[in-house]
Parts: sequence; structure tokens; C-alpha cells
Amino acid sequence: MSYESPIREKLILGGKTYSDVSSDICRPLENKASTGWWIGFTLSAIVLAIWIYATTYTMLVGIGAWGLNKTVGWAFDITNFVFWVGIGHAGTLISAVLLLFRQKWRMSINRSAEAMTIFAVICAASFILSHMGRPWVAYWPIPLPNAFGSLWVNFNSPLVWDVFAISTYFSVSLVFWYVGLIPDIATIRDRATTKIRKFSYNFFSMGWNGSTRTWHRYEMISLILAGISTPLVLSVHSIVSMDFATSLVPGWHTTIFPPYFVAGAIFSGFGMVLTLLVVGRVVLKQEEYITTGHLDAMCRVVMLTGTMVGLAYITEFFVAAYSGVEYEQYAFINRATGPYWWAYWTMMSCNLIAPQVFWFKWARSTPWFIFMLSIIVNIGMWFERFVIIVTSLHRDFLPSSWTMYTPTITEFAILIGSFGLFFTLYFLFVRYLPTINMAEIKSIIPTHSHEDHSHAHATEGVKKGDAIHG
Repeated sequence: MSYESPIREKLILGGKTYSDVSSDICRPLENKASTGWWIGFTLSAIVLAIWIYATTYTMLVGIGAWGLNKTVGWAFDITNFVFWVGIGHAGTLISAVLLLFRQKWRMSINRSAEAMTIFAVICAASFILSHMGRPWVAYWPIPLPNAFGSLWVNFNSPLVWDVFAISTYFSVSLVFWYVGLIPDIATIRDRATTKIRKFSYNFFSMGWNGSTRTWHRYEMISLILAGISTPLVLSVHSIVSMDFATSLVPGWHTTIFPPYFVAGAIFSGFGMVLTLLVVGRVVLKQEEYITTGHLDAMCRVVMLTGTMVGLAYITEFFVAAYSGVEYEQYAFINRATGPYWWAYWTMMSCNLIAPQVFWFKWARSTPWFIFMLSIIVNIGMWFERFVIIVTSLHRDFLPSSWTMYTPTITEFAILIGSFGLFFTLYFLFVRYLPTINMAEIKSIIPTHSHEDHSHAHATEGVKKGDAIHG
């Protein structure tokens, strides 16, 4: 029985066969790199070089290279950290949560989303190291026996739990991504024409032979990893939000932060997935695998989570007003009308107002428009983290300590350079590994068209009629 039904849109277009799927998805890997790939990779590598220089400069000179001061001790560094952790959320959600809920539309987009998760967490981890100021003692938050006697980390500190959350999230996501790749790496191995390619892909395919036992174990470990990963979607950004929520800074100590941060992370993560896939489906000629139906489903998630984030913004204002705490009330008035008002209203426009256009079918099915909105979403989510961190710190309890924060060229270089790190890794992924899961896609290829079903029913009806009249 085919998975496809007459009332459900086809997930794969073009009447593809199993052979077509292998050929189409392996083509970018087997042919010479295109001019577009070289241009994109070169630009990313140049921006990566800026990141390497700026980060090295920061570690040699110290945090004084940034625009931080006694009042604003966190700024671009933690803004970028939280931003990149959020970007990585969509990968785990698409791969794990939608797998457990048997959502078949995830199969065309999960591989790219998983890769995006790995690269985004690497970018986030780089900001953990750089903002410490002393990266050579970065191992201190890890609860290992050390040379200082009975000294252990403070398990009450949310920063320690940050280390647990990020390391667990990265390791589980990496294993999940790699396990899903194994059948496809074996397919590339079997199609390889040179000894080097055959040896390399054979090594990473881990002896995959395609037997029934192998497939059974593959499906079991996928479900187990999905079950482990699903709580991570909720826990990782909840723990990151507690860096703020467990403090006494006005605008930070609020119980709404964990669910609010999780919704925002999924929102920004799906925004980045859309940015990558809208371009990738055209460049890699995968429009028949990543259809407008897939884009439509992701746009609905963006619209839902954007509305949830907007509700959280409004709830924060209500709770501050209802609390009767003048410091809390002023913190939110200052966000909207103070010196950083432009950042607040950029955040509100990009995150709450802009995604509402996805109520219209045209907006959800027009790729160039989706691409523009996905960029706007990620700009808005970066500004959200900036607003939460900087506007809450620069004016807190004592007017005598109020000050303004101005980023330096080094901070801008690290921010822009982190995108170079991300896209360099992503371009290498696109060049050497399949961006769509061939094994899963083959399981949802329609075996009967709707016309075949209609014809079969009509023929059956004629035969019944002949039998009755006969």
C-alpha cells in the first residue's frame, strides 16, 4: 500500500524511481564543484579568516578589546552565544521530535537541519571560550578531579549547567547526524569511481552491508537517539535562559524565560533552515524533493513560534506592570523608549509583526519572499538577545552606575566572522556529503499515482456493473 493518499499532496514530485533519487542527490558530490560553490566557499573562507584574526586578537590582548564596562559586563559575546545555540534548535526538533511523531515531510529537510545544528553549536562554543577572558582555563567548569585538592565546580551555578547542556546537546546531535548518514555514505561508496573516494567512504560507512539485521539496528538506534534528543530541545535553551532568570537584574529574573527562550530558539532555527534550503533547493536542483509543501510546513512553524514569542514580549510588560516593582517597570519602559529603543522596535517588528504575513498562502509558497522573511526573522532574534542583555544591564538599580555600551570593531568582526565559520563548514558539508537522506526519501516515493487509483476504481465499477446486468 502506498504512503500517498488522494487527499495528501505528494512529498516527492516528478515520478522519481529509487535510481533517480540516488543519482539526483549524489550528483553534486560526484561532479566537479560548480563555480557558484567555489564563489560561496571562497567568500565564507575570507570571512572565516576575519573571525580567526579577531578572536586571536581578543585572546592575546584581552577582553579590553571589546566595548564592555563595569555595568555592561555581557554584551555581544553572550548575545552571539545565545543566538547560535538557538539556531541549532531546529535541527534536533526536525530530526527527533518530528521523527517520533511520524511526520514524513521532515525527511527532505532533516539532514541539512542536523548539519546546521552541529555547525551552529560549534559557533556558540567559540563564544563561550572567548568571553571567559582566560580560555586556557576553560576546563575549570568541567567537574573533573583537579590539582587544587577538593575544589569542585559550583553545581548551583547555571554557567556550569551551560557546559553540561551544550556538551550533551552537541555530542547527541553529532551521533544522531552521523548515524543517519551511514546508509547514504555506503551508497556513495558503492558508486565511487576512484580508489581514494571508495576508501574514504568505505571507512566512514562502518561496514554497512544493507542486510535486514543492519537496517533493524539502524532504525532502533535512530528511535533511541530521537528519544534522548527530544528532551534536549526543551532542556538546552531552558538552561541557557536560567543564566538570566536566576539573577536579580530587572528584566531578567522572570519565570517565563525557559519556555520563551525555547519558542524563540525554534523560531530562529527554522528561520535559518529556510534561509539555507530556499537557496539550496535551487542551486542543487532539488525542487522536486524540497517542494513548496515543505516550505509551507516550515513557514507555519515560524508563524506559530513567532506568535508565541510575541505573546511572551507582551506578557513581560504585563507582569512588570502588575508586580508593582518600580525597578522592573522602569526596565521595560526603558527598553521601549530609552536610548536603545531602536533595537527593541527592530526586535518587535521582525519577530512579532513580520511572521504574521505567513497567514497568507501566497507568502508561504513564494520562495524568494520566504527567503527574505527568514533573513528578517534571524535579524530580529539576534536583536532580541541584544535587547534582553544590554538594555537590562546598562540601567539597573543605581542611576550612578548607568552607562552606555558601544561595540568595538573587534566585536563586529567576531560576529560577522562567526557566519564565515558557519558557512565554511556548511559548504564543505554540501560538497562531500548528501544534503538529503536518500534512504528515508526512498521509503516515501509514491508507488501508485492518484490517476492509477481512480482508473482502478473505475475499472472495478465497470466489472461490477457488467456482472450485475449480466
